[in-house]
Amino acid sequence: MNPQLKGIENIEGTYAFDIRTSNKALKLNRFLWNMIRAEWRERYKADPEAVMEEAGLNDTEKSLVRNEDWLGLVQYGACFFVIEKFARVVRKTNLEVYAMMRGETFEEFMATRRVPESR
Repeated sequence: MNPQLKGIENIEGTYAFDIRTSNKALKLNRFLWNMIRAEWRERYKADPEAVMEEAGLNDTEKSLVRNEDWLGLVQYGACFFVIEKFARVVRKTNLEVYAMMRGETFEEFMATRRVPESR
């Protein structure tokens, strides 16, 4: 749809968030966005399956959430900004999420940073 994105699928590690992706992952992104609401977070922590069902997530989306599959969420079409909201609910920092997306431990990831001792 967007000529500027032509060929982007050939760039390894690039996952465009466009209108098609947004539409495909709309329920998932709304589910994750709702993590800004304290009541939603508490309900999720108390009964994740019920809240995912209420949100209308499909089996793939539920699996991505259950497994905290950060890279899978991005590849599926979750917006990173709402993934961050979910990460806080499950007590993960951005740095921990980045490490997992790269398939590294937190320590391995931090060793690649210019200030590996910072947290």
